Amino acid sequence: MKTPNPKVFVVDDDPAIRKAISRLLHSTGLGVTTFCSAREFLDGYDANAHGCLLLDIEMPGLNGLELQQALRDRGGELPIIFLTGRGDIPKTVQAMKKGAVDFLTKPADEADLVRCVRGAIDRDRENRQDRAERAEIRRRLDTLTPREREVLEQVISGKLNKQTAAELGTVEKTIKVHRARIMEKLGVTSLAELVRLAERAGIRSPL
Repeated sequence: MKTPNPKVFVVDDDPAIRKAISRLLHSTGLGVTTFCSAREFLDGYDANAHGCLLLDIEMPGLNGLELQQALRDRGGELPIIFLTGRGDIPKTVQAMKKGAVDFLTKPADEADLVRCVRGAIDRDRENRQDRAERAEIRRRLDTLTPREREVLEQVISGKLNKQTAAELGTVEKTIKVHRARIMEKLGVTSLAELVRLAERAGIRSPL
C-alpha cells in the first residue's frame, strides 16, 4: 500500500497569513491545505493524515492550545508547529509540554518556517515508521503460545536452557524446541536480536 504524500495543514483565522504561507510552502514543493478556524480543521480531521500542523495560537472560538488538547484527546499524532503574533513564554511552555515541536512568532522568517515544517514532516515520518514497526512486533508476539511467552521471558533474562527448564518444571530438550519456535515466529536469528525485539515491545524479564 502506497504511503500518502505528507501535507502541511495550516490553521489561521487571518486569510492573508494563510495565503502567504500556502504560497511559500507550495513553492518548495509541499502540499498544503488551509483552514480558517480550529473547529473547521477538527471537523474534517483525519487521524491517518501524514505531515504536520502549522497552527495559530490566538483564534476566535477554539484557540490553538485547545485544538492541540482536542487532538491529544483523540490520539492525534500530527507534529504541531505553533505560529503566533502574540506568543508569550507561558503559552510557549504550555504548548511545548504538550508535545509541540516548535514555536515561531509572526512574522516568521521564511527559511526558518520551511526548515521547521520539513523537520516536523520528517519527525512524523519517523514516528509513523516506529509505530508500524512496534505494531508488527506485537503482531508477531501474539503468535506465541503462553508457554513460549514464559520461555521468552526466561531467555531474555539471560538464563541458560537448563536453568529455564528447572524454573518452568520441564526438561532442557523441550526448552530448546520452544526457543527455536520463538526465534522462527519472531523472525530473529540471534539472542541479541531477540533481546532487542523484546525491549522494543516493552517486555521485561522476570525478577
